[in-house]
Amino acid sequence: MTLGERLRSATRALEAVTDTPRLDAEILLAHALGISRAKLLAELREAHDPADFDALLARRMNHEPIAYILGEWEFFSLRFHCRAPILVPRPETEHLVETALDFLRKPVGDRTRILDLCTGSGCVAVVLARHCPDAAVWAVDINPAAVALARENVARHASRVQVLEGDLFAPLPRDVAPLDVIVANPPYVADGEWDTLPEVIRRHEDPVALLSGADGLDCVRRIVDEARGWLRPGGLLAMEIAETQGDAASALLEAHGYTEVSVLSDLAGQDRIVRGLRS
Repeated sequence: MTLGERLRSATRALEAVTDTPRLDAEILLAHALGISRAKLLAELREAHDPADFDALLARRMNHEPIAYILGEWEFFSLRFHCRAPILVPRPETEHLVETALDFLRKPVGDRTRILDLCTGSGCVAVVLARHCPDAAVWAVDINPAAVALARENVARHASRVQVLEGDLFAPLPRDVAPLDVIVANPPYVADGEWDTLPEVIRRHEDPVALLSGADGLDCVRRIVDEARGWLRPGGLLAMEIAETQGDAASALLEAHGYTEVSVLSDLAGQDRIVRGLRS
């Protein structure tokens, strides 16, 4: 069987589980061959039977994220180690990084201090550390498996991020305050929406990192309340939210005295980031 035939067969099979069957098939087949997608497409007439391709395809047919199958994924032009059930870095979260970097373009005084809560794979903290090499950066997650993965990614990119295990602000030494920026990609899915999520999420990703109470805002409420004790006046709090939570999240920040509160949209025009400055 030629590579082109293998690719067409895999694409047909994957139509049942993904909106991008051809792309997924190309990625998996190129990975099995140990070559780039460009090289794969140039060799479609070649006869080849990569030994582990069927196993990779079976994993994807079970709705497993490609990032877990490959063991890594790209975020903000860097590649990060990935493994189940730690959330896969998503393009929407890049807006969280952009929000922090926009704020940090203005001088903040002495050495910049940044905190990334619910860090997961550590991708947000690592990117911020790379773009702000003189900053002190801390990353926190309650899941020990996430902490271990984040530390691997910190080491992979030789960034100076301190990764701590614990519940939100609990593991932080008091002397890290006052912080200039707090970012978070917290759990924000309402408990009752779990069954509506795609199978790729429900079968493989950590529900504890996704679900957050009846309206999905339990963790956001805690962060908004507790962050005031750690941010300097004028410091930034920015969080990723669901597309339906813009008004409610903005109201939470305003009720706690944050100023210049705004909601930023993702590339699909959906509410994605809520931000505000500590008064």
